[in-house]
Amino acid sequence: MTTTTRAAVMWQPGQWWDIVELELDDPKAHEVMVRFEASGLCHSDDHVRTGDVPVRYPMVGGHEGAGVVEKIGSSVDRVKVGDRVVCSFIPVCGTCRPCAVGMQNLCESGRNAGTGALLDDTFRFHKGGHDLGGMCAVGSFSERAVVNESACVPLPDDIPFELGALVGCGVPTGWGTAVNAAGVRPGQTVVVYGAGGIGINAVQGAAYAGARTLVVVDPVEFKREKALEFGATHAFASAEEALELVTADTWGRLADHALVTMGVLSSETVKHAVNVVGKNGTVTVTAVGNVQEFAVQAHAGALVGYQKKIQGTLFGGGSPLAEIPRMFDLYRSGHLRLDELITTRYKLEQISQGYQDMLDGKNLRGMIIHEHL
Repeated sequence: MTTTTRAAVMWQPGQWWDIVELELDDPKAHEVMVRFEASGLCHSDDHVRTGDVPVRYPMVGGHEGAGVVEKIGSSVDRVKVGDRVVCSFIPVCGTCRPCAVGMQNLCESGRNAGTGALLDDTFRFHKGGHDLGGMCAVGSFSERAVVNESACVPLPDDIPFELGALVGCGVPTGWGTAVNAAGVRPGQTVVVYGAGGIGINAVQGAAYAGARTLVVVDPVEFKREKALEFGATHAFASAEEALELVTADTWGRLADHALVTMGVLSSETVKHAVNVVGKNGTVTVTAVGNVQEFAVQAHAGALVGYQKKIQGTLFGGGSPLAEIPRMFDLYRSGHLRLDELITTRYKLEQISQGYQDMLDGKNLRGMIIHEHL
């Protein structure tokens, strides 16, 4: 049996999103059909549009969504019909080697993120003879999608769908970049490069962890102003200004951490990040750039002589099954701001405008609100 669903599709790189009606197969074993209510406009999906990252086209966008389980396949035991869920772009099977050693953010069930196929390597979206994948095997820019049950995390009744969508990617990724991956500690100096949907939550995480001096670098004035509201102590348009402040503030010792969370990674920013940290300093990279660019370059003498470290992180280095509920607890206690992250809400038909607004620096996070007839 098939269901029809409206979705935003990227047929090939270099185009804008195309709103079309697709056929959607019923869920198979260990799969569920989710009716999405909200989906965040994450910059990662724009990398599909630009072709910065290699994916299989055509692709249904969206990997940051929340909704209600409408159908379940056989052998599903994590959720039931009617459950409210957040769809994590990192599935957690619980049995692979990464899961077994506590690295659920590297679960091997996420192997099809670039094709959007389900775990049996087949597709549930179809159109005119084309099989379409969903971004990170989610596809939340569709009114409905079929996902593996291992991508579903319970959404409590007191959390709105749009806030649940935020916590599917941007919030725990940014927060965890500071708290889990970098391990920011009280009294430290932290520099964050990029204050968009990921970076603004890295600011929240670093502030909560007790950073004494928390500097944001972003060329957009709106984002610098927001960063100060979310916990930054200083905000600059250029890396040079940040380095000058950090040098003076630390009497030349420089920063403990540099968090690279910009929308499009560049080698220039990585060099600035390496230069701004001092002895035993850590550069943590969460950003994504063109896959053909070797953006992480550093002088070996600086790394060895000053024992600097450069590391990457996925989903902030935490387990979706633990981090997503933790974000809700922090929100309830007033330690994490979620409502203020959503700058503009859009209909599905307005998705390309939403991404243009993101590129123009107008949004911390745009949000698609699905309208079901």
